[in-house]
Amino acid sequence: MQDRPGNQLGGETSPYLLQHKDNPVHWRPWGAEALAEAKATGKPILLSVGYAACHWCHVMAHESFEDEATAAVMNDLFVNIKVDREERPDVDAIYMNALHQIGEQGGWPLTMFLTPDAEPFWGGTYFPREERYGRPSFVRVLNEIARIYRDEPAKVRQNANALKERLTPARHEGAAAQLNDATLSNLARRFLAAVDPVQGGIRGAPKFPQTQFFGFLWRAGLRYGLANPREAVALTLTQIAQGGIYDHLGGGFARYSVDERWLVPHFEKMLYDNALLIELMTEAWRETKSPLYAQRIAETIDWVLREMRSEGAFAASLDADSEGEEGKFYVWSLAEIEDALGTDEAKLFAEVYGVTAAGNFEGHNILNRLDAIDLRDAETEMPLGEMRATLLARRGSRVRPGFDDKILADWNGLMIAALANASQAFDRPDWLEAAQGAFNFIRTRMMSNGRLFHAYRGGEAKAPATANDYADMIRAALALANAAGRRDYIEQALAWTDVLDKHYLSRELGGYLLAADDTSDLIVRPFSGLDDATPNANAIMVSNLVQLSLWTGEERYARRAEEILRAFAPAIATNPVGHAGLLAAALDGLAPSLIVLIVPRGSDAGALRAGLRDVSLPNAVVVEITQGEALPASSIVYGKTAVAGKPTAYVCLGPQCAPPVTEAAALAETVRGAREVTVA
Repeated sequence: MQDRPGNQLGGETSPYLLQHKDNPVHWRPWGAEALAEAKATGKPILLSVGYAACHWCHVMAHESFEDEATAAVMNDLFVNIKVDREERPDVDAIYMNALHQIGEQGGWPLTMFLTPDAEPFWGGTYFPREERYGRPSFVRVLNEIARIYRDEPAKVRQNANALKERLTPARHEGAAAQLNDATLSNLARRFLAAVDPVQGGIRGAPKFPQTQFFGFLWRAGLRYGLANPREAVALTLTQIAQGGIYDHLGGGFARYSVDERWLVPHFEKMLYDNALLIELMTEAWRETKSPLYAQRIAETIDWVLREMRSEGAFAASLDADSEGEEGKFYVWSLAEIEDALGTDEAKLFAEVYGVTAAGNFEGHNILNRLDAIDLRDAETEMPLGEMRATLLARRGSRVRPGFDDKILADWNGLMIAALANASQAFDRPDWLEAAQGAFNFIRTRMMSNGRLFHAYRGGEAKAPATANDYADMIRAALALANAAGRRDYIEQALAWTDVLDKHYLSRELGGYLLAADDTSDLIVRPFSGLDDATPNANAIMVSNLVQLSLWTGEERYARRAEEILRAFAPAIATNPVGHAGLLAAALDGLAPSLIVLIVPRGSDAGALRAGLRDVSLPNAVVVEITQGEALPASSIVYGKTAVAGKPTAYVCLGPQCAPPVTEAAALAETVRGAREVTVA
């Protein structure tokens, strides 16, 4: 089908933008041409930002953007620009921050009104076609904004100037948090007050996995010997693993739960959520050996490898909607269960998975085990697994949710790292192979002249890379270096770090800006250390830089990590919960973790690596060398050798190394002893 006259989205590659190519709205993609048109016409810009798996984005599209009358008003009064937030996270970050500065909570679809110079002056999120939910109708908003822009230019200019000033990056001022062991252990205790003691997660609803927050609790619990933070993480992961937020048939986690029990999800599945949950659950499994965690990790990775492949890497998301209904693909009636399984098996399945005739979601059932948290015995779990397989096959005949198959460098970096770490924990070389394949795809298909692109689809790499792309792909390279023992991954990490330092680092601000210095279509370059749904680039880079210092023996990387933490210390003091990722990274700065495996020729380190499966030490550098191979003279283990001709491990946390060990069990115990400190 040809584009409607005026709609210019037909040549785009983003699935979200292509969803709107037949709208009667004269959409333009973000870029120089659309911004030039606004300046030439003098019209304000209506900026609409969303993503393919966003339910309320679909609602607003059906109500307003597909409506001829609404589109006519939009086309008459505005230059209309549509942005996929996943393709241009830098654009989204600027205007979402502007909405927050206006005093709105935020969310998607994001609807912002800009001057022809792309300066925001007002905005909101979802607007209904007719007035409801306490919100004005979209057409009423359009007409009023156009009137104000025409009749009250001084007011528009005042708003635009004030917002742009607030959006301009500035170094945080005020008292700085002292990121030492006393502060971090105290924060871990204080954070527990925010945790739901019954359901896990942060108190209240909606509930998001909050992996940065719980990752900090996990790591602080290990370092300071605190049981309560570790128990809070275990409770949260268990409830998520058994809740309706988890797809009990196909594997994989939805983005969040709308209720406080983790029962009713917003059904979209995002690559990044699943990567982050695999990562945290793997660390918890190392210590607890929970069979539930092992099962959920394996099922989720199976889902990723089965359903989320896109060319040589991993796709962005699965939609919440199918056939115009949220969750329709995933929910069941009791009659459907009985028809698929037969009456006797359906009775057991319904008992375990909370299925009733009345249902728990709009007359249907979201499968969950919240009332049967503990796994049953093997004689029960095995037939339950067969029942799930039967239902999964039956579900395969349904109309599937939309699939956003674009490849994003940052989200792939998160999944590659998760797969590499899980491959080591569970001795799954096939997971490592999948991670390496995705890494090679991005390194070969999403790079040009040493620079990454952010997005790829349909044979085309596009969108300028953000600091997150580099930080997450550096993290992936470091994880692969640990798992595969290959130096070329470190060389790539160093090269990407050089690009970050050249194009993203602000020495004045003390950290990395989100956008590069040659990204030309932005009004500002965002700067933040706050956690988002995905980890913050500055937090990830602190840990990356600490690891690179251990790999290379070069102190300049560790100094840069310290500079970043100092730069954000005042912001952390003001809002510690919002900077949980940086708090976790500060733990790496306090105790850089290096494990060196020295292997005599003809031997291997397999047994010692097996010992590391039983202990959680996130972001530790594991270096395997052959006896006689040179280490940097600046390395803390320079000159150390294998003991008694056996493969030998040296565990070095912070400035000192523990005595060498040659047995797997002793290695695990040494790590446990070395990682814990006592805080007065």
